[in-house]
Amino acid sequence: MSHYQDNIAHGEHAHEGGLDKKGIWKVFGVLLALTCLEFLIALGFVHHWQILAKGTFVNALYIVLTLVKAYYIVAYFMHLKFEKSSFIVTVGIVFIFIIYFIILLLDEGNHLGQAFQEHQLFPNK
Repeated sequence: MSHYQDNIAHGEHAHEGGLDKKGIWKVFGVLLALTCLEFLIALGFVHHWQILAKGTFVNALYIVLTLVKAYYIVAYFMHLKFEKSSFIVTVGIVFIFIIYFIILLLDEGNHLGQAFQEHQLFPNK
C-alpha cells in the first residue's frame, strides 16, 4: 500500500522541470508574434506596400523566422529543453546530418540538371 502512495506522490511532481500554464502562454505568444511577423512581411511589406522585393533577403528572413519557431516548438512543446545535454547533442547531430544530406541532394540535382546535354528525343527542360 505504501508503494502505491509513493507512486501517486511521485506522479504529482513528475513534470516540475516542464512548463507551467504561464510558460506555455509565453511560448504561445512568442510563436504567435513570429507568425504574425511572417504574415506582415509576406502580405504587407512584399505584396501590399512593396517595401521589400521578393528575393534572397526575404527568403533568408523567412528561413530564420521559421527556424526560430521550430526551436521553440522542439524545445518547449517536445520537452527537449528539459532533457539531459547528451540527448540534446545526439538529436542535434542527427538534425545537422539531415540538413547536410538535403543540401547535398539539392546540389547534386542542380548539377545533374545542368550537366545533361540537349537531345532531340529527350529535351532537357
